[in-house]
Amino acid sequence: MWREIRFPVSLLSLIIGILFFLSGIVWLFLKKYNIPLLTDLSNCFKEWNYYLLIIGLILSPIGGWYSYDYIKKRRYLIEEIKTGRKSELARKRGELEKLVKSMPRKYEEMLRNKEEELGLR
Repeated sequence: MWREIRFPVSLLSLIIGILFFLSGIVWLFLKKYNIPLLTDLSNCFKEWNYYLLIIGLILSPIGGWYSYDYIKKRRYLIEEIKTGRKSELARKRGELEKLVKSMPRKYEEMLRNKEEELGLR
């Protein structure tokens, strides 16, 4: 199940982490400035902004890493599936099968369809 929702969850954690981090920064250092959304958000959380700053520092890199990793793997897989050469796909078959195990099932099906199309199955 995780592999199906990995990308949306990682994007959500990235966005929430950035918002929490910025809210904490505004609360600590930029109280005197009126930044439309962030000032309201930091005033809403008040003293909790200290904790949110730490949570944001943790969530942002984690969400960013998982998002980046998913996008990088997706691009690589799509690029390799575009090939019309049986030998290229056969050479990278093990790597691609390992790759699709961490991605949504639709990419696994795409790989299987390409293998059948090229006669590797």
